[in-house]
Amino acid sequence: MILYNITISILHEAEQEWLQWMKEVHIPEVMATGQPVENRMLRLLTELDNGGVTYTCQYYFNTLADYEIYQAVYHPKLQQKHHERYKERYVTFQTLLEDV
Repeated sequence: MILYNITISILHEAEQEWLQWMKEVHIPEVMATGQPVENRMLRLLTELDNGGVTYTCQYYFNTLADYEIYQAVYHPKLQQKHHERYKERYVTFQTLLEDV
């Protein structure tokens, strides 16, 4: 199993609208690609005050090939939609992990 983890710190003033958009629009669009088989969204509880709130969006893929298809075909458009909507109100980094 492959875990694609996206850590996002969103400004406090954008948090509630962003969270609703993620749950109702973005995550369903990612899942509709048919590549991830499961997802989770978590909020970081142990955080320094950085002006924002940190979340992780986790997408599980059966194989590395499924993840690579997602990245090549779907990710650029979905990421661009997020960036256009929330630019200058978030920072993010991604990690890729393998279940061992």
